[in-house]
Amino acid sequence: MSSSHDTIRAVSWHNDGLQLLDQRVLPANEVFLQFEDAAAVAQAIRDMVVRGAPAIGIAAAYAVVLAARQAYARAGAEWRREIEADLQTLAASRPTAVNLFWALTRMRACFAAIDGDPVPTLLAEARAIHDEDIQANRRMGELGAALFTGITGVLTHCNTGSLATGGYGTALGVIRSGWVNGRIRAVYADETRPWLQGARLTAWELVRDHIPVTLLADSAAAQLMRAGRVQWVIVGSDRIAANGDVANKIGTYGLAVNARHHGVRFMVVAPTSTIDMQIASGADIPIENRDPAEVLALAGQRVAATGAEAWNPAFDVTPAELIDAIVTERGVVEKPTAAKMAELMRGTASV
Repeated sequence: MSSSHDTIRAVSWHNDGLQLLDQRVLPANEVFLQFEDAAAVAQAIRDMVVRGAPAIGIAAAYAVVLAARQAYARAGAEWRREIEADLQTLAASRPTAVNLFWALTRMRACFAAIDGDPVPTLLAEARAIHDEDIQANRRMGELGAALFTGITGVLTHCNTGSLATGGYGTALGVIRSGWVNGRIRAVYADETRPWLQGARLTAWELVRDHIPVTLLADSAAAQLMRAGRVQWVIVGSDRIAANGDVANKIGTYGLAVNARHHGVRFMVVAPTSTIDMQIASGADIPIENRDPAEVLALAGQRVAATGAEAWNPAFDVTPAELIDAIVTERGVVEKPTAAKMAELMRGTASV
């Protein structure tokens, strides 16, 4: 992979603290914020300074390091008791992204074996989570791009790139790999209302990494498919149920319905940390409802008629039967079912 197509890192451990690229102010401004305590990181997750399920998990892992450092300074050997409030605050920051809970569970698993200062051990674990995510993304990029049978046009939704992960990206990782390998002729990105992650983040990321992109209004996707300009829709996920149902940014379900009608294939790209085998189906996935003001206003300026109300679910659920392939770092599940997802998690998925 040419480094010119993979230059962005939005989450990093810097100057003994967590540094996040503030995604709320992109693309106009590139501002890095420094965090020294877990409560501030939890607020940053809620406020969407950092977003995207893998990136949220990585940020939470580093936040555990910050919490442990402060707890050890206050309580010494009793730091495990002292850290609990911060862990609960982090867990409550976003309800849908399962990577958040996965990362907290993995960090907590280190606690029992620590003797003395917890920071070195926990920082090593957080860095491992970060590094493993980048490696997984590169593997998924290769596996997903290998599914293209010819030179193809692709449509993506929301942001699934380096901004949403430790680096390289999930769905955008497939697009990066496909572009470098000459398998993609055109990349289209939905604007993704109401936060405009496609317009502000995906378009910025692809332009910056020298991959041409064409932006479209979310409502134009069906016409794009009807015109035959895309052969694949490629998206990420915030949580995948045991039967292969997928929760992702609101608007994904509509894309899947349109893709099936127009004969366009539909790919979900996500690490196995996003798969929640404790959730039987998408009906059991908690869906975050956000402030109606996000729909009623744009860039702080109200655009809706005074007196109008708004419904603002952040995610929707795409049924497994509308998905052609789920791509993970362990392998590819085509036409997912509960049995195939179980095989994947046992490590026997075919590619």
